[in-house]
Amino acid sequence: MPEGDTLFRTAVALRRWLVGEVVTAARTRVPGLAVARLVGRRIEAVEARGKHLLIRFEDGPVLHTHMRMTGSWHVYRQGDRWRRPERQARLVIEAGDHVAVCFNAPVIELLAPQAERVHPSLGRLGPDVLAEPLDLDGILLRARTRPAETALGELLLDQQVLAGIGNIYRSEALYVCGHNPWTSHSQLADEELVKLVECAASLMRANLPHVVARDVGRHGEGRSVYRRAGRPCRRCGAAIRARALGEQARIAYWCPTCQPSGQASG
Repeated sequence: MPEGDTLFRTAVALRRWLVGEVVTAARTRVPGLAVARLVGRRIEAVEARGKHLLIRFEDGPVLHTHMRMTGSWHVYRQGDRWRRPERQARLVIEAGDHVAVCFNAPVIELLAPQAERVHPSLGRLGPDVLAEPLDLDGILLRARTRPAETALGELLLDQQVLAGIGNIYRSEALYVCGHNPWTSHSQLADEELVKLVECAASLMRANLPHVVARDVGRHGEGRSVYRRAGRPCRRCGAAIRARALGEQARIAYWCPTCQPSGQASG
């Protein structure tokens, strides 16, 4: 699933080519999605909120997309060849000299502005991990409402606590800070939890200049633990471990020596 840094870059690209332009054509494969109402409207803003992307149009409509594991946005000049087959395009918006194509995204919907506040996902999102300044007080307050036994590896993926972190950065931040993914958040002082959040945000910001977001370290290159199960820790040489964690059963990666805990044996 694309993480917050990927969506941040996507928003920058869409903003650069689309904001201020008037939609001249729109089509979709999503049943019931009334994209015809976008034609003739000016694109006013593009925002990334955690793992969600919002495109705002004049006079109110908001296009909400969530990529999950399969989706992506591409922008092409009119007439350019697409890098993916047209059958994968779920939404196409033409504006100015460019065509914005949303491929394979499972969530595409048009919202009224006031609907954001009560939306089942958007309305409950925690502070964005890439926001500046980062709302550390808000994040800490939300984190401490979670059950005391909630593992750090679960907490960092909880989008209602902190929006934008995915499996790559939860694994890498926990490694950098020396915390085991199965350690409960109640075992950390507020200062330690804040440091962990700041570390994740810093790692994500450092990756923003990369152009090919989803290929960076996807096989472990440049990463300390993510997708390096069985390979030696870059610090101590111990074999990196991997195991499913939490209700989502996302694979957590950790070094048993650098991130020790009796709760994470196995």
